[in-house]
Parts: sequence; structure tokens; C-alpha cells
Amino acid sequence: MFFRKSHTLQDAESVELQHDQKTTELKASLGPLSGRSLQYCTDACLKRYLEARNWNVDKSKKMLEETLRWRSSYKPEEIRWNEVAVEGETGKVFRANFHDRHGRSVLILRPGMQNTASLDNQIKHLVYLIENAILNLPEGQEQMAWLIDFTGWSLSNHVPIKSARETVNILQNHYPERLAVAFLYSPPRIFEAFWKIVKYFLDPKTFQKVKFVYPKNKDSVELMRSYFDIDNLPTEFGGKATLQYDHEEFSRQMAQDDVKSAKLWALDKQPSNGFAGAEVAPEPEALALPVS
Repeated sequence: MFFRKSHTLQDAESVELQHDQKTTELKASLGPLSGRSLQYCTDACLKRYLEARNWNVDKSKKMLEETLRWRSSYKPEEIRWNEVAVEGETGKVFRANFHDRHGRSVLILRPGMQNTASLDNQIKHLVYLIENAILNLPEGQEQMAWLIDFTGWSLSNHVPIKSARETVNILQNHYPERLAVAFLYSPPRIFEAFWKIVKYFLDPKTFQKVKFVYPKNKDSVELMRSYFDIDNLPTEFGGKATLQYDHEEFSRQMAQDDVKSAKLWALDKQPSNGFAGAEVAPEPEALALPVS
């Protein structure tokens, strides 16, 4: 028994050592980084990209460089709540005031409460909230959980396929290994037709994280309880808490988080000069230290 435990520990240490070596190799392959790219590419970040590409350094490098270009252009860290607040008026997507049992931030999505028609603004709103969920992760935690409530969802008000595909692409390509699990709670039968199309956009790793949950299914109930404290979980997801979205209160929280985000990215000290990619010139003045 002792030998078996010792052997398992050695295996784990060997894998960890290999992963550290891959991380060092990826870091070296990127070359000198500056500005926000340097701040973004922490060891934890590099490991997420490596994990997403099965620890293949070349594929991970390509993926990460595409993200750095996207972030340089899209500037997700510069989005502020007042720019997307109208998208959040119905509470169709918001960060919950509780974490799961692993300390992960939780995003609640209610697609039946869609209130706008602009795909670009909807994506910008979601990107803002993904960044906000990451901002509010406890130290040492890298992932978030999604709870999707289908109340009021129908084919007449469903998210367009184009929007769903764009959402999946951004989540998979630019936030790899940020999603721990996504619970689709009690989806209507008609959703199956929509899902048959959407699932083709998902890579195998993301697909395995999507869980269909039905309140009358014992295994589903136990699965939810393994991730969440029932006292915190809203009744809409089989818990005991009351789900309340107060747009004014949430807006106040987001305004506070915007200050925290600006400080993290040093945006409170200097205007953005538009440079953030791996190949760009360094930004002036001191930047926030990279967080691992």
C-alpha cells in the first residue's frame, strides 16, 4: 500500500515537472513580451493554453499569440460597465453573489430574457462579465462556472446561431480552461434542435464540461449538489435561495469592480496607447506586476 501511494506521488511529481518544463519552453518561444501582454502571460495563463492544446508547445503558442492579437484589438480590459449596462437591464447575464464549492465565480445566464438585437453589444457584454468573473476569482482559482436558466426560452427569442458560435469561439479560443463547468438547467425539448447545431462548434474539452440537468432526475440533482451549497443555489436551479437581480445594485458593484480592474491593468495611471500585443513597443511608466 505504501509503495503504491509513493509510486503515485512520484508519477504526479513527474507530470508536474514535465508541465513546468513545457511552460518554460512556451515562455521562451514567445520571445520578449511587454506591456499588457507581459502582464497577461503569467505561468498560470501559459499552463491554461498548454492544457487546452494537450501540452503541445507549438499549438499553444499559436493559440496564445492569436489571443494577444485579439486582446490588443478588442481591449477587453478597457470595457467599462456603463458601455454595456443596457445589455444587463433584464439580468440576462450576471455574476452571482456566491461561489461554487471550489471557490469559482459563477455566471448566471438567462437566454429567455434577451432584451437587445445588437450581436456586437451582446458579445461585448458577455466578454465584460467573463473578465469580471476572472477579476473576482480567489487566489489560486483559475476557473468559473456557468448556470444557464431556460425559463422563458423559445425558438422565437433564442440566441441566433451566429451569436452562439461567436460566444463559443471567444470562450474556447481566448479564455481556454477558464470554464470549469456549464450547467444547462431543465432545457425544453425544443432546445435539442438548437443544441444539435451548437455542439459542432465545441471542441471535445469544452463539450465534456457542458452538463444537462433535469430537476426530476436524481443523478442531476446530486451533480448540482456536488458543485453547489443548496442554501446558496437559487430555486431556479434546484436550491433554496431566492434569485434576485437588482440592476441598480449590480451596476454599483460593477462600477467598484471597474476601479479595481483599472488599477490591476494600470489604466488608472496612464491612458491606453493602443499597444498590447507581443510584438509591440513597451508602454510607458510602470505597469502592474504580473499575477500568477
